[in-house]
This record gives sequence, C-alpha cells and structure tokens, in this order.
Amino acid sequence: MESQALIEKEEINEIKEKNFSFKVDKDILLNGIRIVERATAQKGLQPVLSNILFKSVDNKTLELTATDFDMSIITKIEAQVDIMGEFTLPAKLLLDVVSKIKEGIINFELIKNVMCITNKKSKFEILGISANEFPKVEKLSEENYLEIDFSPFIKGIKEAGFAAATYESNNNLFSGVVCDIKKNVLEIASTDGNRLARSRKIIRNSEEKEEKLIIPSKLLQEILKLSYFIDQESINLYYEKNKIMIKTDNIIILSNLMVGQYPQYNQLIPQSFPKEAKINVSKFLNSIERVSPLIDDKTNILKLEFSNNMLKLTANAPEEGMSEDEIDIIYNSEDIKIAFNYRYLQDCLKNIDSENLIFCMNTSQSATVIKPDNEEDFINLIMPVQIR
Repeated sequence: MESQALIEKEEINEIKEKNFSFKVDKDILLNGIRIVERATAQKGLQPVLSNILFKSVDNKTLELTATDFDMSIITKIEAQVDIMGEFTLPAKLLLDVVSKIKEGIINFELIKNVMCITNKKSKFEILGISANEFPKVEKLSEENYLEIDFSPFIKGIKEAGFAAATYESNNNLFSGVVCDIKKNVLEIASTDGNRLARSRKIIRNSEEKEEKLIIPSKLLQEILKLSYFIDQESINLYYEKNKIMIKTDNIIILSNLMVGQYPQYNQLIPQSFPKEAKINVSKFLNSIERVSPLIDDKTNILKLEFSNNMLKLTANAPEEGMSEDEIDIIYNSEDIKIAFNYRYLQDCLKNIDSENLIFCMNTSQSATVIKPDNEEDFINLIMPVQIR
C-alpha cells in the first residue's frame, strides 16, 4: 500500500512539473510550422525572434505565431491539448526534427524550459524560451477592410510584384507594391526605377470600394508562397493608418503599410511602338541561358540584335570570352540593336504565362515594353542600357 501511494505521489508531482502538454498529428504540425516559420528572424538581436510561439486556444486548438517585427504570421492547428499553456521553440530546429519523425501522433510535454517530444520509439528534448519574452502581436480591428478574389490577387502578385526594389534601395517606396482598387478592377504594380511590371485583374467588388495601398514586396511574396496552403475564393485585407492584416480561413499575416506618394508609373508607359517582335517565351529563355555563362557579372549586359525574322543574343565578358545565339522570331521592321540587364529579362519572361510574347520597341535608348500575346492587361517595361 505504501509503495502504491508513493507511485501515485510521484505521478502527481510529475504532472505538476508539466506546465504545457499536447498531442498533434505530424502532418498537421508540419504544415503549421512551414506556414509561420517564414516570419522568424534567423539573425536577430533577440534570440526569441528565431522561435515559434505555441499557445493553447482551447483543448482542441493550438495557435502558432512567428514574427521578425516587420512581419508576423499566425495560424491555428488541430491538437489534443492536455495541459493548457504557451512556450516558444526554435523554428529551424523544430522543422528539422518534425520533418524526420515518422507518421502519426507526436507528444509534446513541457517540463521547466525543456520540451520533450516523443513519437513511437523516437524522443527529442529541445530547449526553448519562455513565452513571456515573445513580442506581443496585435491583430487589427476589422472595421476597414477589402474583400478580394484570391485567384486574380495571387496571379496579379506573380505577374507584377517581382519588379520592386530590394530594401537597400534609396527610395524605400520602391520596395513596395501598389495595390489599387477601383470598382471591379484590381491594379498591381511595382518598379525599382529601371523596370516596371503592371497587371490589371477583374474582381468582385459589390460595395464598389476604392483604395490604394502600398504593400511591402516581402509580404506579397510570402503570400505567393503561402498560397499553397490557402484554398478559398476570397480573402480579406484589413488596414488602419500604416498597418495591414491579411486574413484567410486559417492564416493571419500582419505587416506595416508603406506611406507616401508612389510614382505615377502609368505615365511612363509609351502608347505606341513602331517596332514589334513576336517571340516564343521558352525559346527566348533557353537562348538567354545558353549565352549567360559569358555575360559580364559586373554589368549583366546582354545585347539583342533584331533583324529580318531573327534575334541574335550576344554576351561578352572581357576577361573570359564571348557567346552568341540566334533564334527565329516574327519581326519585319527595320534592324535594331538594343541591350538590357539580362536578369531583368529573365525575371520578366519567367512571369509570363503565355506561349509567345510581344517585344515592343521605339529606339535603342527608350523604354521597351514586353507583354504576353494573349493578355492586354499585363505589361513589363524595361529601360535599355547604353551599348558601348
């Protein structure tokens, strides 16, 4: 009797030591981690920013949160919560561990600052950081919002969100992407000053709301990557002052909005072009790939020569050599030689969902417009570089 009482006492003490305990299916957990880990900071002054916050909502739901201060991502997953609590675990290590665990249910038991993770015959102990050190992520009120059809929104981001500048740009607004809604038209555009991408999509807008938001390119690119996990017809964008919250059925993404006067980019697009070529997209991309080993990595210059139904691509690396390639095209205007940063051309071509494109030119020094031959409301503008 004494031994039985001692065993029961030890079990009670062990339960008291556990301040967070839950069970979750491996695949459900893995998807949750993959969704939020995109917002973690791998190199930050605060180690907790490399972690994911696990928080029990009720006995059937866990909320996972990650933030790097610029962007926060929240998702909820199904779980069996035995002891309510919250704790943070390192995202990269946790993803590595969970991805290698066999299928089935994974048990999590937090004892002091160590999370014990078990699955069948596998056991891991991971050191974490108290939830008290994790920054508080504030959700926005749902007063001001736009409901946007998800499919055209994602396609617009893919087509026109890639031309934004990096964060090192002198003009920080250039690292943003314009989302301009007027009646039933969504216009998405980005530019870094040397190139421009613009896409227009028809959407439902029953309340005919009009709004122009400058959203950080990083946020929209993450939404593009997360679209794999989103299966719904529309999503909501909530905004107030300089904040935005994008909400789906299972994901919430929060970020800052960019404030300022974005350039009047539509005024930069020429209205007519005396020289137009029709080019097969995959042949053009493959040709660029063939000559690219001998493109000067200091200038990235690729020379194009348009002549009678022929396009010649030429690259020249002064200390290594040169390369040429030719492809058949449809072109009957006067000969023209023009040069571009080849990476701009590649980015453009990879985002064109069409078999052929139209290459529209004026002179070797004026803006060139590239557009798919099957869609009028998607264009790319690239400024040429001077040929020496």
